[in-house]
Amino acid sequence: MAAVSPLAPERFPDMPAVDGVRLATAAAGIRYAGRTDVLAVLLDPGTAVAGVFTRSKCPSAPVDWCRGKLKGGKARALVVNSGNANAFTGRSGVAATKLTADITAKAAGCKPAEVFLASTGVIGEPLPAERFGGVMDGLVQGAAPGCWEEAARAIMTTDTFPKGAAAIARIDGKTVTICGIAKGAGMIAPDMATMLSFVFTDAPLAPAVLQSLLTKGVEDTFNAVTIDGDTSTSDTLLAFATGAAAARGVSRIARASDPRLEPFRKALNLVLGNLAEQVARDGEGARKLVEIVVEGAASKKAARKIAMSIANSPLVKTAIAGEDANWGRVVMAVGKAGEKADRDKLSIWFGGIRVAHKGARDPGYDEAKVSAVMQKPEIELKVDLGLGKGRDRVLTCDLTKAYVEINGDYRS
Repeated sequence: MAAVSPLAPERFPDMPAVDGVRLATAAAGIRYAGRTDVLAVLLDPGTAVAGVFTRSKCPSAPVDWCRGKLKGGKARALVVNSGNANAFTGRSGVAATKLTADITAKAAGCKPAEVFLASTGVIGEPLPAERFGGVMDGLVQGAAPGCWEEAARAIMTTDTFPKGAAAIARIDGKTVTICGIAKGAGMIAPDMATMLSFVFTDAPLAPAVLQSLLTKGVEDTFNAVTIDGDTSTSDTLLAFATGAAAARGVSRIARASDPRLEPFRKALNLVLGNLAEQVARDGEGARKLVEIVVEGAASKKAARKIAMSIANSPLVKTAIAGEDANWGRVVMAVGKAGEKADRDKLSIWFGGIRVAHKGARDPGYDEAKVSAVMQKPEIELKVDLGLGKGRDRVLTCDLTKAYVEINGDYRS
């Protein structure tokens, strides 16, 4: 496994148990030897589920499975494996999802339609789903509350550290808990969802409410992150609400417009945003976290498109890796985005230092000061188009030789 990213948090966060959620991990030998590669999560009866998924036209079999089961609105189990994406696997992939759900349902005492699945890893390799049969009974029997770090490690592929986040909110004057885990380091340019991420809460929310929160929550969190501009076949974000807080006096929320929901919405978005940033920090080979802010655009949508054009530019990303404030590459990325721009109104900042203004190099440009900024592990790059009030923000990382090495050797 690669050395831990220099941008990683100092430690995995302290995350409380969520009532109604039990977790367990095992080594099933799906692809890796000598490490856990299966996560099973057992959920109390009545748990609501919501999800957002990749909009890739070549989705994985587990994505298709979850989409088909989501309309039921209820979940009793989640099974995630690493090492094999079960994508582009034809009929065998469909059969593998059914077998996995059947094995899990039998062990957990629920219906296969209440089992949700996700897989991550190599594309195009058949998933040996029968191997779940050798570990599932033990997973169900050994599942326990609060094993978040073990769960996050079990779903890692090229990740260098496990990713978790938690928050507390108050509804009806009572505390509810939100905990989430994620995985992702490469093939990251989410489109309506994320790489793999799973969020759990004890709040009593109707499935439609949870779905509304999740759909809106990804817009400025996971969908505002890019590592390499490539959207995965397997992107899946699932949220589960056990409703266990009802026993503490929290009444069920059945409408997304309920004003009691606002503190929960903010807490959920904090968790999603935290996880998304950790994914950016673990970009394959990354040495720098880059925040790109675009202001003065014609609209927020235009600002997002321009920000993503900058963030996904190999030339911009390699310049940052080389600690070179090459603002000419930023000008290039703005110009190719296809959104309204005026060269003679454009201003650019690196780390708070304006380097370009009104179509030319800033008259006060100081190479030494800008070079010092570029040596930092976290860099803000800001663009002001001077055209309107549209603003947006995305996160990315630099592009280093290590990215090529990791992906050149991925299957071997």
